[in-house]
Amino acid sequence: MASNKNLLLLPGDGIGPEVMHEVRRLIDWMDRRRHVSFNLGEDYVGGAAIDATGVPITDAVVEKARAADAVLFGSVGGPQWDSHGFDKRPELAILTLRRELGLFANLRPAIVLDPLVGASTLKPEVVKGLDIMIVREATGGIYFGEPRGIETLPDGQQRGFNTESYSTHEIERVARVAFDLAAKRQGRVCSVEKANVMESGLLWRQVVTALAAREYPNIALTHMYADNCAMQLVRNPRQFDVIVTGNLFGDLLSDLASMLTGSLGMLPSATLGAVDAGGRRHALYEPIHGSAPDIAGKGIANPLAQILSFAMLLRYSFDMDEDATMIERACTSVLASGLRTTDVMAPGCAKVGTHVMGEAVIRELDKQAA
Repeated sequence: MASNKNLLLLPGDGIGPEVMHEVRRLIDWMDRRRHVSFNLGEDYVGGAAIDATGVPITDAVVEKARAADAVLFGSVGGPQWDSHGFDKRPELAILTLRRELGLFANLRPAIVLDPLVGASTLKPEVVKGLDIMIVREATGGIYFGEPRGIETLPDGQQRGFNTESYSTHEIERVARVAFDLAAKRQGRVCSVEKANVMESGLLWRQVVTALAAREYPNIALTHMYADNCAMQLVRNPRQFDVIVTGNLFGDLLSDLASMLTGSLGMLPSATLGAVDAGGRRHALYEPIHGSAPDIAGKGIANPLAQILSFAMLLRYSFDMDEDATMIERACTSVLASGLRTTDVMAPGCAKVGTHVMGEAVIRELDKQAA
């Protein structure tokens, strides 16, 4: 059937192309069995782009991403590009896309699937049933603030500096995303900052509080300092529903929360832009794991985070909730059957590689579609 779903694939480096290949197979399955097709494009980012073009991402690729309805990103980086300098590091590809496409809200679910309760380093009674959504502001804060740099002082020492800053608009737009998500979940938002020691954190708390009172009176809002939130995520993570926070704290807390689930190889993410007048928004989806250069090319990487990122893409960019749910259920069923990649291996389970895990998901989807 004809498709108006324009999807750009950016596999990147390391295990990125391997796990992206399994999504390509899933897209082919959807075309055959669900009669859903996509206009696909693919290009280089990260180290692969440096090798091909000399830069982590070209202007042409940014424009392809701008024209797409959604971008599915793999992973970037590796030791072979460490010598290219700070201004040409592969990770600039993702930062550039966030900035140029206005991707300000990073959504990172931390979900413990029943078959993987034992994979967490925390006790099963602490993490069983865990389902948290962390909403991280992604285009402001200390990662983008000015001034920034490294300067030489009069006595010859050097000083590195970055600026943490947030405006009312930046805080409100990411908080709205968190409140809207909470309205479809348990109706609870915890806003996280350091209002006790940072003026930017104090403004954050004031703005979120005012927004909740004005527009979201039915959402239960609480506030927590970032250091306490880190402690509480380990002590009692199920107390949280949706967490909303700034760029720096979101970076740290979402990685911490991801390890409650047992493996970075299991977790997807979405980064969303603003909805325009036509109802369209830029969006990028990626697994939260890195390029894992130590296992690249060995065929043992876990493809489920990339597959689940595609499921998020279907849900948030194309309103295909039924298909997204099918994929999520298929991943859970495969794990329940005892098939595991190395990162989530457990006694009594069968160790499989990237290709077999992807094939197992498709076989499970065949059962659901029968």
